Amino acid sequence: MASPKDIGKKNVLRDKEQADPKGLPEVHGYDFNQGVDWEKLIDQSAVTGFQATHLAKAIELIKQMRKEKCTIFLGYTSNMVSSGLRDIFRYLVEHKFVDAIVTTAGGVEEDIIKCLKPFLIGEFASDGADLRKKGINRAGNVFIPNSRYCTFEEFLVPVLKELDAEQKKTGKILSSRQFIHRLGKEINDPSSIAYWAHKNNIPLYCPSLSDGSIGDMVYFFSYEHPDFRMDWVQDIRELNDLAITSKKTGLIILGGGVVKHHILNANMMRNGADYAVYVNTGQEFDGSDSGARPDEAVSWGKILPSAASVKVFGDATIIFPLIVAKTFAKEK
Repeated sequence: MASPKDIGKKNVLRDKEQADPKGLPEVHGYDFNQGVDWEKLIDQSAVTGFQATHLAKAIELIKQMRKEKCTIFLGYTSNMVSSGLRDIFRYLVEHKFVDAIVTTAGGVEEDIIKCLKPFLIGEFASDGADLRKKGINRAGNVFIPNSRYCTFEEFLVPVLKELDAEQKKTGKILSSRQFIHRLGKEINDPSSIAYWAHKNNIPLYCPSLSDGSIGDMVYFFSYEHPDFRMDWVQDIRELNDLAITSKKTGLIILGGGVVKHHILNANMMRNGADYAVYVNTGQEFDGSDSGARPDEAVSWGKILPSAASVKVFGDATIIFPLIVAKTFAKEK
């Protein structure tokens, strides 16, 4: 009978005669002995492993979307507009790098609010009760003084009055996309995403427009103007028609929730997208669409079985600027 040592050794080294898989690149990190070359540093991520390799794949897929002239759908959640990513989204819309946008209510109103007054960097650990006394709202480590919403109200209410008067005169009910474009026109500030969406006629959709400060103000406004309406039916027709009539589609979705599903659902109408890049921190064990990997969307017909896709697990405030630097900005 073989000794325990021989049995153990045989089991541990059992595959020593097997050849390595063919065609797979070797794992290597960046060599800082060569100095700091930011281009090469990001390029090296392709063979770094883990999420660095997924980052490199995301970059390559977006390059391919552009090369194949895909209709590009960009989705982002409102917290990303709370952050400095807002300026990167504005850049993409300003230079017509994307064809349609889906965001949440905060992604619309905070874009406008930042044209009026800035947000501030605070601390994650700040005491909520103390901030409440000081009239400061906290989104992570971003501080949004409540005075920002008062200023926003001063901007928004006159616009609502104008729209209500126009609605009564013409009988035309604006879609929420048309409403957002109107905000972009009225703010008339080139630092705004909505401004460039209006100027470049890039649709900016918000299926959850009532879920934020805009909803609060429309709620109060409705008591004095009970006939004021907005039409979301036009929005869903436009978005779905855009997906259906596009030769190829590419999805760039940052975060989860309604923006992720809304874009995927539109692409289900065409039997699936051709490319998909997700960036989020969600996990799939709870069955949420937010945490789902691209392969789950394939099962629904939202992404084509033949599609090239990747999910990068991580914070978009770190990852997305690197992606844009190596794709859209580099191309320009």
